[in-house]
Amino acid sequence: MKIKTPEPKLTVAERPRAVSEGFVERTNRPASNNMLLYSTILVGIVIFVALIGLVILLSGSFSTGFANTCVAVVTIDQPITVESSDPSLFSGGSPGSEEIAKSISDLNKRDDVGAVLFVMNSPGGSVVATREIYDSVKELKKPKVAYFREVSASGSYYVSTATDYIISDPDAITGSIGVIATFTDMSGLLGKVGINATSVQSGIHKDIGSSNRPMTENETKILQVLISEVFEEFKGVVVTNRGSKLNMEKFNEILDGRIVSGRQAKVIGLVDALGTKKDALKKAAELGEIATEDGLPRTCDIELGGPQNNGLFGLDGIFGKLSLSKKFQLSYQ
Repeated sequence: MKIKTPEPKLTVAERPRAVSEGFVERTNRPASNNMLLYSTILVGIVIFVALIGLVILLSGSFSTGFANTCVAVVTIDQPITVESSDPSLFSGGSPGSEEIAKSISDLNKRDDVGAVLFVMNSPGGSVVATREIYDSVKELKKPKVAYFREVSASGSYYVSTATDYIISDPDAITGSIGVIATFTDMSGLLGKVGINATSVQSGIHKDIGSSNRPMTENETKILQVLISEVFEEFKGVVVTNRGSKLNMEKFNEILDGRIVSGRQAKVIGLVDALGTKKDALKKAAELGEIATEDGLPRTCDIELGGPQNNGLFGLDGIFGKLSLSKKFQLSYQ
């Protein structure tokens, strides 16, 4: 039979020394171990909850931003001109190239725009206006697709070559790659009604293109050199942007300025595919990696800057702007 010797009673002052010398069992060890275990579990729970919260936060932000990303739709449905046109009795007015270019450039500042679709429905326009809009499209740092709805010829096609992908309606009219400047000789009519116009000028070609007299052969040659220079620029832009997509033999055939259908343009390599506006939206969403619903992305229509309505019965509104000066303008149309 084992006889248990009772533990001697120690004073408060003697107990720490007895513990250090091993005479008294350390009764606080289990408590320390439990506290360490509880602390570890608590820290683990806190970290786990924090990770879950972080995942929810990030996934929520990502999905919200992703769902809010849109394809910006820019519709150019007018002749391309430098000057804006005021609203009239029969027209709602249209923005000039500077306003259009600024609206396009501003899309670079919008985080909600993941890609841009240019809906082109224009016969073209002036050389300078076309170049201004083309530059803004070229400098756009977003995936961009052009869609030819009914007409996208000459300057309108020039602008479209700055995009990443071109889709045309099969029956759309495009092509017309060339430059034109038109002059009217009204000297015969003026002579019949007894009107004689006299010009005092510093040089023999200062009134080149005047409607008051026939154009001389030398003046025609001067203007042809100018036309050819601008045409070579147009041709170079198409070749540079379309590159190996072009069938050069067929492309050279249409450099006489002829128009072609969307189907013909596809064979030549002027466009990448035939389709509808929905197809173009899908392609823009694909290039911009934008989520779709029922196959289509969310869109945001871009309002191009332009003139304000002057009122139905204002002089400008009814008759438009009258000009007493003659314009000489090169056009892609």
